[in-house]
Amino acid sequence: MNKKLWSPIILGISVMVGIYLGRLSVPVSNADGYDGVQVMQMPSVTNKLQQILDAIDLYYVDNISTDSIIEKVIPRVLEDLDPHTTYIPAEMLNDVNIELKANFGGVGVQFSIIQDTVNIVSVVNGGPSSHLGVLPGDKIIKVNGLDFVGPKISNQMVMDSLRGDIGTKVNLTVTRNNTNIDFNIVRGLIPQYSVNASYLIEDSIGYISIDRFAENTYEEMLQGIAKLKTQGCSKLIVDLRSNQGGLLDVVIRMCNEFLHAGDLIVYTEGAHQLRQEARADGKGVCQDMEVVTLIDEFSASASEIFAGAMQDNDRGLVIGRRSFGKGLVQTQLQLPDLSAIRLTISRYHTPSGRCIQRSYSDGREDYYQEMGRRFANELFNVDSTKVDLSQKFTTKKGRTVFGGGGIIPDIFIPHDTTKASPFLYNLRAKTILYTYSMEYANKHREEYKGMDSKSLIAKLEKTNLWPEIIKYAANKGIKSPSSISSLEKGIIEQDVRAYIARDLVGNDAFYAILNRTDPTIIKTLESIRRK
Repeated sequence: MNKKLWSPIILGISVMVGIYLGRLSVPVSNADGYDGVQVMQMPSVTNKLQQILDAIDLYYVDNISTDSIIEKVIPRVLEDLDPHTTYIPAEMLNDVNIELKANFGGVGVQFSIIQDTVNIVSVVNGGPSSHLGVLPGDKIIKVNGLDFVGPKISNQMVMDSLRGDIGTKVNLTVTRNNTNIDFNIVRGLIPQYSVNASYLIEDSIGYISIDRFAENTYEEMLQGIAKLKTQGCSKLIVDLRSNQGGLLDVVIRMCNEFLHAGDLIVYTEGAHQLRQEARADGKGVCQDMEVVTLIDEFSASASEIFAGAMQDNDRGLVIGRRSFGKGLVQTQLQLPDLSAIRLTISRYHTPSGRCIQRSYSDGREDYYQEMGRRFANELFNVDSTKVDLSQKFTTKKGRTVFGGGGIIPDIFIPHDTTKASPFLYNLRAKTILYTYSMEYANKHREEYKGMDSKSLIAKLEKTNLWPEIIKYAANKGIKSPSSISSLEKGIIEQDVRAYIARDLVGNDAFYAILNRTDPTIIKTLESIRRK
């Protein structure tokens, strides 16, 4: 079962946009640049394009801003390069960079816009909102005294309103149980977490889900593994499904924890970049831990480096579906107006020599349309997985692996189609299950207070939520069909329990519930047990 409960098409669009921005970056220490992204000097030359712009500025019949022309020309110039070289306008640059930073200034809440209202989904522990008593389930109705509800409210508007410089103030009015409450919040440093969950999925088998490779991901992973080891974990499932990538030095440090001294992790090279290798130093804390890596069609760039390093060094199985196939490394070039371009400077190769960047010779549009073609066939049939038989490579122990685009898993898991009924689709499309779960959690928060994940999950499983769910859906205009299969009913109840558990105790419980019926997790556990 898809762990994030999103439809493949929506998730596909999301990941394509993320990858299009060229997220795999070369990190260096640079006091004048953005943390974690290399910033170089732009070359200063006069060329034909500049001469044309100067002529327009000097002689054109009307007064016109050449800056507006340049904004349109730059993307067109880059369009003929690879799909991951891109232009970032100045007004977008901070938002693009912030997702790879460990911290930013804000109020410390996660939100979701439901029925034109901003609902607080979770409150960051230790953040400004948590200190003042803001709770999950609160609905923001005013910001700085101005109404903040209605169809014009967007995710960007919310982020622009809540984020800001550390030390600045914002007033939020929320409604809770039909009562309005004002909070005067001083924006503070908000940690960005990239490890979604880490828990013991079975005796001695740990599970860790990693959302992206950001500045703090390495430390988060170590903390999660340390927690698991205290619980007796000796085998680890690293879930990189839908992980779109991130910082190169971070994934190298993470791979180092699992590999032995001298093992090659990755190497990069380009026409103007000499070959650079990264090798394990033999000091990793997980060298003796059995590891299995999970990937899917949305695992890209740094995720593929990790999976490729584990596979080529024969450190553990890779399970799932062929990864995205993004093997290009970008550097960020700063422009004088604080805009930037992310320019591809090299290709990365797995230890066996595979460059897993898939072809983009037919242009950008075709490149991104490939994901739709995968959904038409490959994701459901192992025999259709793209394998270029001419690109054979050998792992450390002599196994044959193939290049030609993405990491091909050792064990293929077809895409799950059990969630395709119209009734379930409507429940999700109209956020019925999600809103019901939030309301249930708010009503029963005191009842579940103090419970750990295991106890809460056990209690939820004994609670018959089905009649309430069906009644709630009907009140929202979605009537249940005359006949519902036990499979579909189980999926709906499981989704609701997972949302409730996440609201009340956090992500570990959320994933613990969903993973019980996840085909990839089930197959992974079977593979581990057989050893």
